[in-house]
Amino acid sequence: MNTLKKMQVLSDSAQYDVCDHVNHYRKSDVNLPGIHNATVPGGCKIPLFKTLMTNKCVNDCKYCINQSKRNFTRLELSPDELARAFLNYYYNDYVQGLFLSSGIARDVDDTMEKMLDAVKILRKNYGYDDYIHFKVIPGASKDTIKRTMTLANRVSLNIESATPDGMSEISSNKDYNKDILKRIGWINSISKRKNSIMCSSSTTQMIVGANDESDVEILSRIKSLYKNYDLSRSYFSSFSPIEGTELEKKTECNKQRTNKLYHADTLLNTYKFDLKELVFEENDQLSLKDDPKYLAALERDIFPLEINSVPFYELIRVPGIGTISAKRIMAIRKKKPFTKLEELKKIGVVVDRAEPFIKLEGNYQVVLDNY
Repeated sequence: MNTLKKMQVLSDSAQYDVCDHVNHYRKSDVNLPGIHNATVPGGCKIPLFKTLMTNKCVNDCKYCINQSKRNFTRLELSPDELARAFLNYYYNDYVQGLFLSSGIARDVDDTMEKMLDAVKILRKNYGYDDYIHFKVIPGASKDTIKRTMTLANRVSLNIESATPDGMSEISSNKDYNKDILKRIGWINSISKRKNSIMCSSSTTQMIVGANDESDVEILSRIKSLYKNYDLSRSYFSSFSPIEGTELEKKTECNKQRTNKLYHADTLLNTYKFDLKELVFEENDQLSLKDDPKYLAALERDIFPLEINSVPFYELIRVPGIGTISAKRIMAIRKKKPFTKLEELKKIGVVVDRAEPFIKLEGNYQVVLDNY
């Protein structure tokens, strides 16, 4: 099989590795395998070549297209083959970076070494100095993780589930605390050695809907990771049943659920909400109908807030006001007070959402009880 056909199979096999929560279902307009749009550190969106090194895997993850028990074509790219294929895309301006993941062909360290070899070929042999996102494999040695972080711009290790019990529902051969949480801790400690590594950020990812974990459990774990490890962000991949796996008859995860988890994750990570500020339904799930920030605001007795005096911490809790528009409000009101909703609209406030939660110069805009 030629390299292009291998790339098609291996890029399709990387379906659960998320590049970007908005665009990961949308491939590039370029009609070549493995090109996906992604958000990189700093917020820029760029096309990446996303692929597995191999779809061979000794793990039995029940949701995964590459699980060991599933009968399908197994392929592998050599380090040099992967490097040359990627550089062909890169030199033709199809992509601006690499997103490298892999199944486990024989054992974790052997696979990590092959992935590292591919990256070293790019960096050392070809002088490639652009973006690389490297997926660390659960159970990888501390030494290979350290070497990875000297070569990659971003690393990630998929946590997959929120609890050890949740992990046992989807896999029998991963130790949640040892293979995953301990390694995330290593990534965090290594990242503090700023002068000896290239890696500037780390992320993680969960599979949503493959087990019976609630949104409360998922977000509790995410909040704990943000608190204890310097993670840049979390990603959520919606479970979709795959023929030939143990979960082929399980119901597909509602995409609205992952969307709401992303909204809630932003509140926890960017807006520094406490988990107890979020509103959950009786089954410990987020509402699929309403925005988590709006529901949280309805539960607070601080509203309506005076736009011209409220501190930043409370200003960003107003629905329709994000961190950027809040900073603009803080800067402008030092010079003159806001008196009209139109002034807020001009600086990016979603006025229709914010209106019932704010006051301007002491004047209520809309009575909240009407909403």
